[in-house]
Amino acid sequence: MAAMAATLVLFTRRATRRIEQDVPMDGRLIDVDGERLHYVEFGAPDKPPVVFVHGLCGQMRNFAYLPLDTLARDHRVILVDRPGSGYSTRGARASASIRSQGDTIARFMQKLDLQAPVLVGHSLGGAIALAVALDHPESVARIALIAPLTHVQTEVPKAFRALVVRSGAVRRFIARTLATPFGLATSTPTLKQVFAPEAAPADFRTRGGALLSLRPTGFINASLDLVAIEDADDLAQMEQRYAQLTVPVDVLFGRGDIVLNWARHGDALRRRSQQVTLKVVDGGHMLPVTVPAVTFEWLRRAISGATRVHGERTIAVDQHEGADVTPSPAVLQQRAAT
Repeated sequence: MAAMAATLVLFTRRATRRIEQDVPMDGRLIDVDGERLHYVEFGAPDKPPVVFVHGLCGQMRNFAYLPLDTLARDHRVILVDRPGSGYSTRGARASASIRSQGDTIARFMQKLDLQAPVLVGHSLGGAIALAVALDHPESVARIALIAPLTHVQTEVPKAFRALVVRSGAVRRFIARTLATPFGLATSTPTLKQVFAPEAAPADFRTRGGALLSLRPTGFINASLDLVAIEDADDLAQMEQRYAQLTVPVDVLFGRGDIVLNWARHGDALRRRSQQVTLKVVDGGHMLPVTVPAVTFEWLRRAISGATRVHGERTIAVDQHEGADVTPSPAVLQQRAAT
Protein backbone atom coordinates (compact mmCIF):
# COMPACT_ATOMS: atom_id res chain seq x y z
CA MET A 1 0.00 0.00 0.00
CA ALA A 2 2.89 2.35 0.71
CA ALA A 3 4.36 1.63 -2.71
CA MET A 4 0.98 2.24 -4.33
CA ALA A 5 0.57 5.56 -2.47
CA ALA A 6 4.06 6.64 -3.53
CA THR A 7 3.23 5.78 -7.14
CA LEU A 8 0.04 7.84 -6.98
CA VAL A 9 1.91 10.79 -5.46
CA LEU A 10 4.50 10.65 -8.24
CA PHE A 11 1.80 10.40 -10.91
CA THR A 12 -0.06 13.36 -9.38
CA ARG A 13 3.05 15.55 -9.39
CA ARG A 14 3.84 14.76 -13.00
CA ALA A 15 0.22 15.21 -14.09
CA THR A 16 0.05 18.55 -12.30
CA ARG A 17 3.10 19.83 -14.16
CA ARG A 18 1.58 18.71 -17.45
CA ILE A 19 -1.75 20.34 -16.63
CA GLU A 20 -0.06 23.63 -15.85
CA GLN A 21 1.81 23.45 -19.14
CA ASP A 22 -1.44 22.84 -21.02
CA VAL A 23 -3.36 25.53 -19.11
CA PRO A 24 -0.86 28.23 -18.08
CA MET A 25 -1.52 31.46 -16.23
CA ASP A 26 -3.32 34.03 -18.35
CA GLY A 27 -2.82 37.18 -16.31
CA ARG A 28 -1.14 38.62 -13.27
CA LEU A 29 -1.32 38.28 -9.49
CA ILE A 30 -2.44 40.85 -6.97
CA ASP A 31 -2.25 40.65 -3.17
CA VAL A 32 -5.59 41.13 -1.43
CA ASP A 33 -5.42 40.83 2.36
CA GLY A 34 -3.01 37.91 2.31
CA GLU A 35 -4.54 36.19 -0.71
CA ARG A 36 -2.94 36.27 -4.15
CA LEU A 37 -5.64 36.60 -6.78
CA HIS A 38 -4.98 35.76 -10.40
CA TYR A 39 -6.78 38.04 -12.82
CA VAL A 40 -6.69 39.28 -16.37
CA GLU A 41 -8.10 42.48 -17.80
CA PHE A 42 -8.50 43.99 -21.23
CA GLY A 43 -10.30 46.87 -22.83
CA ALA A 44 -9.89 50.57 -22.12
CA PRO A 45 -9.09 51.32 -18.46
CA ASP A 46 -11.31 54.41 -18.53
CA LYS A 47 -14.41 52.51 -19.69
CA PRO A 48 -17.15 51.14 -17.36
CA PRO A 49 -15.81 48.01 -15.64
CA VAL A 50 -17.33 44.52 -15.77
CA VAL A 51 -15.98 41.84 -13.41
CA PHE A 52 -16.55 38.10 -13.95
CA VAL A 53 -16.55 35.53 -11.10
CA HIS A 54 -16.74 31.80 -11.89
CA GLY A 55 -18.34 28.92 -10.02
CA LEU A 56 -17.37 25.76 -8.14
CA CYS A 57 -14.42 23.82 -9.64
CA GLY A 58 -14.07 26.59 -12.21
CA GLN A 59 -11.69 29.36 -13.11
CA MET A 60 -11.63 32.42 -15.32
CA ARG A 61 -11.43 30.41 -18.56
CA ASN A 62 -15.01 29.28 -17.99
CA PHE A 63 -15.95 32.58 -19.67
CA ALA A 64 -13.61 32.10 -22.64
CA TYR A 65 -16.43 31.16 -25.00
CA LEU A 66 -18.14 34.53 -24.65
CA PRO A 67 -17.21 37.26 -27.19
CA LEU A 68 -15.46 39.30 -24.54
CA ASP A 69 -13.39 41.18 -27.13
CA THR A 70 -16.64 42.72 -28.32
CA LEU A 71 -17.56 43.69 -24.76
CA ALA A 72 -14.08 45.18 -24.27
CA ARG A 73 -14.70 47.74 -27.00
CA ASP A 74 -16.86 49.69 -24.58
CA HIS A 75 -15.90 48.26 -21.19
CA ARG A 76 -12.97 47.40 -18.99
CA VAL A 77 -13.32 43.62 -18.74
CA ILE A 78 -11.82 41.81 -15.75
CA LEU A 79 -11.79 38.05 -15.12
CA VAL A 80 -10.66 36.77 -11.73
CA ASP A 81 -9.96 33.35 -10.24
CA ARG A 82 -11.76 33.02 -6.91
CA PRO A 83 -9.60 32.41 -3.81
CA GLY A 84 -8.07 28.93 -4.11
CA SER A 85 -9.29 28.42 -7.67
CA GLY A 86 -7.28 28.45 -10.86
CA TYR A 87 -4.03 30.22 -10.06
CA SER A 88 -5.34 32.18 -7.07
CA THR A 89 -4.24 31.14 -3.60
CA ARG A 90 -6.14 30.73 -0.35
CA GLY A 91 -4.50 31.18 3.02
CA ALA A 92 -4.38 28.19 5.36
CA ARG A 93 -6.66 29.95 7.85
CA ALA A 94 -8.84 31.76 5.31
CA SER A 95 -12.56 31.00 5.31
CA ALA A 96 -14.11 29.48 2.21
CA SER A 97 -17.57 30.76 3.13
CA ILE A 98 -19.66 32.61 0.58
CA ARG A 99 -19.66 35.90 2.46
CA SER A 100 -15.91 35.71 3.15
CA GLN A 101 -15.24 35.23 -0.56
CA GLY A 102 -17.63 38.09 -1.24
CA ASP A 103 -15.55 40.28 1.06
CA THR A 104 -12.40 39.30 -0.86
CA ILE A 105 -13.97 40.10 -4.23
CA ALA A 106 -15.18 43.46 -2.92
CA ARG A 107 -11.68 44.29 -1.68
CA PHE A 108 -10.23 43.10 -4.99
CA MET A 109 -12.45 45.54 -6.89
CA GLN A 110 -11.58 48.29 -4.44
CA LYS A 111 -7.86 47.61 -4.85
CA LEU A 112 -8.23 47.97 -8.63
CA ASP A 113 -10.09 51.25 -7.97
CA LEU A 114 -13.11 50.11 -9.95
CA GLN A 115 -15.91 52.65 -10.00
CA ALA A 116 -19.47 51.25 -10.09
CA PRO A 117 -18.61 47.95 -11.80
CA VAL A 118 -21.11 45.39 -13.02
CA LEU A 119 -20.34 42.11 -11.22
CA VAL A 120 -21.12 38.96 -13.19
CA GLY A 121 -21.30 35.68 -11.28
CA HIS A 122 -21.87 32.14 -12.52
CA SER A 123 -23.17 29.37 -10.23
CA LEU A 124 -21.30 29.66 -6.89
CA GLY A 125 -19.91 32.91 -8.28
CA GLY A 126 -23.51 34.10 -8.39
CA ALA A 127 -23.92 33.49 -4.66
CA ILE A 128 -20.69 35.39 -4.05
CA ALA A 129 -21.91 38.28 -6.21
CA LEU A 130 -25.13 38.36 -4.17
CA ALA A 131 -23.05 38.49 -0.98
CA VAL A 132 -21.19 41.49 -2.40
CA ALA A 133 -24.48 43.20 -3.28
CA LEU A 134 -25.82 42.60 0.25
CA ASP A 135 -22.67 43.35 2.27
CA HIS A 136 -20.98 45.91 0.00
CA PRO A 137 -23.76 47.51 -2.08
CA GLU A 138 -21.71 50.65 -2.60
CA SER A 139 -19.05 48.64 -4.48
CA VAL A 140 -21.23 47.60 -7.45
CA ALA A 141 -23.66 49.27 -9.82
CA ARG A 142 -25.59 46.06 -10.52
CA ILE A 143 -25.04 42.32 -10.61
CA ALA A 144 -25.71 39.86 -13.42
CA LEU A 145 -26.12 36.25 -12.34
CA ILE A 146 -25.89 33.19 -14.58
CA ALA A 147 -27.39 30.00 -13.11
CA PRO A 148 -26.67 31.27 -9.58
CA LEU A 149 -26.79 29.43 -6.30
CA THR A 150 -29.21 31.56 -4.26
CA HIS A 151 -30.91 29.32 -1.70
CA VAL A 152 -29.98 26.51 0.65
CA GLN A 153 -29.75 23.24 -1.26
CA THR A 154 -29.89 20.07 0.81
CA GLU A 155 -28.72 17.69 -1.92
CA VAL A 156 -25.26 17.99 -3.43
CA PRO A 157 -25.35 17.70 -7.25
CA LYS A 158 -24.05 14.33 -8.40
CA ALA A 159 -21.04 15.78 -10.21
CA PHE A 160 -19.67 17.28 -6.96
CA ARG A 161 -20.41 14.60 -4.35
CA ALA A 162 -16.83 13.33 -4.26
CA LEU A 163 -15.80 16.73 -2.90
CA VAL A 164 -17.73 16.33 0.35
CA VAL A 165 -14.75 15.54 2.60
CA ARG A 166 -14.83 17.21 6.02
CA SER A 167 -11.57 15.89 7.46
CA GLY A 168 -8.64 18.09 6.54
CA ALA A 169 -6.17 15.20 6.81
CA VAL A 170 -8.29 12.93 4.61
CA ARG A 171 -8.81 15.75 2.13
CA ARG A 172 -5.06 16.35 1.81
CA PHE A 173 -4.34 12.63 1.43
CA ILE A 174 -6.92 12.25 -1.33
CA ALA A 175 -5.61 15.38 -3.06
CA ARG A 176 -2.04 14.10 -3.14
CA THR A 177 -2.88 10.56 -4.24
CA LEU A 178 -6.30 9.78 -5.68
CA ALA A 179 -7.91 13.04 -6.79
CA THR A 180 -5.86 13.72 -9.91
CA PRO A 181 -5.78 10.21 -11.46
CA PHE A 182 -9.41 9.60 -10.52
CA GLY A 183 -10.41 13.02 -11.86
CA LEU A 184 -8.63 12.44 -15.15
CA ALA A 185 -10.23 9.01 -15.51
CA THR A 186 -13.75 10.27 -14.81
CA SER A 187 -13.59 13.71 -16.41
CA THR A 188 -15.83 12.78 -19.33
CA PRO A 189 -18.82 11.55 -17.29
CA THR A 190 -18.33 14.38 -14.78
CA LEU A 191 -18.46 17.02 -17.50
CA LYS A 192 -21.49 15.27 -18.96
CA GLN A 193 -23.27 15.68 -15.61
CA VAL A 194 -22.31 19.34 -15.29
CA PHE A 195 -23.27 20.25 -18.87
CA ALA A 196 -26.44 18.12 -19.20
CA PRO A 197 -28.68 18.25 -21.14
CA GLU A 198 -26.10 19.82 -23.46
CA ALA A 199 -22.70 18.45 -24.44
CA ALA A 200 -19.38 19.76 -23.20
CA PRO A 201 -17.12 21.18 -25.93
CA ALA A 202 -14.21 18.93 -26.83
CA ASP A 203 -11.74 21.67 -25.90
CA PHE A 204 -13.29 22.59 -22.54
CA ARG A 205 -10.51 20.87 -20.57
CA THR A 206 -7.97 23.37 -21.93
CA ARG A 207 -9.82 26.34 -23.40
CA GLY A 208 -12.35 26.24 -20.57
CA GLY A 209 -9.68 25.55 -17.94
CA ALA A 210 -11.30 22.38 -16.56
CA LEU A 211 -7.98 20.57 -16.13
CA LEU A 212 -6.86 23.01 -13.43
CA SER A 213 -9.51 21.70 -11.04
CA LEU A 214 -7.86 18.27 -11.19
CA ARG A 215 -4.69 19.43 -9.47
CA PRO A 216 -4.33 18.74 -5.71
CA THR A 217 -4.95 22.41 -4.85
CA GLY A 218 -8.03 22.37 -7.07
CA PHE A 219 -9.49 19.41 -5.21
CA ILE A 220 -8.66 20.79 -1.75
CA ASN A 221 -10.16 24.22 -2.35
CA ALA A 222 -13.23 22.98 -4.22
CA SER A 223 -13.87 20.62 -1.30
CA LEU A 224 -13.47 23.51 1.14
CA ASP A 225 -15.88 25.59 -0.97
CA LEU A 226 -18.51 22.87 -0.98
CA VAL A 227 -18.18 21.99 2.71
CA ALA A 228 -18.44 25.70 3.57
CA ILE A 229 -21.66 25.96 1.55
CA GLU A 230 -23.08 23.00 3.49
CA ASP A 231 -21.82 23.88 6.96
CA ALA A 232 -21.97 27.68 7.03
CA ASP A 233 -25.32 29.41 7.33
CA ASP A 234 -24.46 32.17 4.84
CA LEU A 235 -27.15 31.23 2.33
CA ALA A 236 -29.84 30.91 4.99
CA GLN A 237 -28.96 34.38 6.29
CA MET A 238 -28.79 35.82 2.79
CA GLU A 239 -32.23 34.45 1.95
CA GLN A 240 -33.69 36.55 4.77
CA ARG A 241 -32.01 39.69 3.38
CA TYR A 242 -32.90 39.46 -0.31
CA ALA A 243 -35.84 41.82 0.21
CA GLN A 244 -33.28 44.44 1.32
CA LEU A 245 -31.34 44.36 -1.96
CA THR A 246 -30.70 47.87 -3.26
CA VAL A 247 -28.67 46.82 -6.30
CA PRO A 248 -30.41 45.82 -9.55
CA VAL A 249 -30.07 42.08 -10.18
CA ASP A 250 -30.45 40.36 -13.57
CA VAL A 251 -30.64 36.57 -13.58
CA LEU A 252 -30.28 34.14 -16.47
CA PHE A 253 -31.14 30.46 -16.08
CA GLY A 254 -31.30 27.41 -18.30
CA ARG A 255 -34.63 25.60 -18.20
CA GLY A 256 -32.86 22.23 -18.34
CA ASP A 257 -30.29 22.97 -15.60
CA ILE A 258 -29.91 19.83 -13.46
CA VAL A 259 -27.20 21.28 -11.22
CA LEU A 260 -29.27 24.21 -9.90
CA ASN A 261 -32.98 24.26 -10.61
CA TRP A 262 -34.15 27.52 -12.17
CA ALA A 263 -37.36 27.72 -10.14
CA ARG A 264 -35.70 26.95 -6.80
CA HIS A 265 -32.82 29.38 -7.29
CA GLY A 266 -33.98 31.81 -9.96
CA ASP A 267 -37.69 32.33 -9.49
CA ALA A 268 -37.38 32.01 -5.71
CA LEU A 269 -34.92 34.92 -5.74
CA ARG A 270 -37.20 36.97 -7.98
CA ARG A 271 -40.09 36.46 -5.59
CA ARG A 272 -38.06 37.81 -2.68
CA SER A 273 -36.94 41.09 -4.26
CA GLN A 274 -38.36 43.67 -6.63
CA GLN A 275 -34.79 44.36 -7.73
CA VAL A 276 -34.60 41.02 -9.56
CA THR A 277 -35.37 40.33 -13.22
CA LEU A 278 -35.30 36.70 -14.35
CA LYS A 279 -34.91 35.32 -17.84
CA VAL A 280 -35.20 31.58 -18.52
CA VAL A 281 -33.86 30.13 -21.77
CA ASP A 282 -33.33 26.70 -23.27
CA GLY A 283 -30.12 25.16 -21.94
CA GLY A 284 -28.38 23.69 -18.93
CA HIS A 285 -25.99 24.94 -16.26
CA MET A 286 -23.05 26.02 -18.43
CA LEU A 287 -24.78 28.71 -20.50
CA PRO A 288 -21.65 30.87 -21.03
CA VAL A 289 -20.09 27.87 -22.79
CA THR A 290 -23.01 26.15 -24.53
CA VAL A 291 -25.03 29.18 -25.67
CA PRO A 292 -22.51 32.02 -25.64
CA ALA A 293 -24.42 34.17 -28.14
CA VAL A 294 -27.64 34.00 -26.12
CA THR A 295 -25.75 34.59 -22.87
CA PHE A 296 -23.82 37.51 -24.30
CA GLU A 297 -26.93 39.22 -25.67
CA TRP A 298 -28.62 38.89 -22.27
CA LEU A 299 -25.46 40.15 -20.56
CA ARG A 300 -25.13 43.10 -22.91
CA ARG A 301 -28.69 44.12 -22.14
CA ALA A 302 -28.22 43.53 -18.43
CA ILE A 303 -25.14 45.73 -18.38
CA SER A 304 -26.99 48.51 -20.14
CA GLY A 305 -30.05 48.05 -17.94
CA ALA A 306 -32.25 47.18 -20.92
CA THR A 307 -33.70 44.08 -19.27
CA ARG A 308 -35.12 46.05 -16.35
CA VAL A 309 -38.61 46.51 -17.75
CA HIS A 310 -41.60 47.24 -15.55
CA GLY A 311 -43.93 44.27 -15.42
CA GLU A 312 -41.19 41.60 -15.62
CA ARG A 313 -41.58 41.02 -19.37
CA THR A 314 -38.53 38.79 -19.52
CA ILE A 315 -39.73 36.45 -16.78
CA ALA A 316 -40.37 32.99 -18.21
CA VAL A 317 -42.50 31.60 -15.41
CA ASP A 318 -46.19 31.46 -14.64
CA GLN A 319 -47.13 34.62 -12.75
CA HIS A 320 -49.75 32.94 -10.55
CA GLU A 321 -48.58 32.88 -6.93
CA GLY A 322 -47.16 29.50 -5.97
CA ALA A 323 -46.98 28.19 -9.53
CA ASP A 324 -43.97 26.10 -10.40
CA VAL A 325 -44.44 25.28 -14.05
CA THR A 326 -42.53 25.90 -17.25
CA PRO A 327 -44.62 27.58 -19.96
CA SER A 328 -44.66 26.11 -23.43
CA PRO A 329 -42.37 27.59 -26.12
CA ALA A 330 -45.44 29.17 -27.74
CA VAL A 331 -46.34 30.96 -24.50
CA LEU A 332 -42.77 32.11 -24.04
CA GLN A 333 -42.64 33.47 -27.59
CA GLN A 334 -45.92 35.32 -27.01
CA ARG A 335 -44.60 36.84 -23.78
CA ALA A 336 -41.36 37.89 -25.48
CA ALA A 337 -43.36 39.58 -28.24
CA THR A 338 -45.43 41.52 -25.74
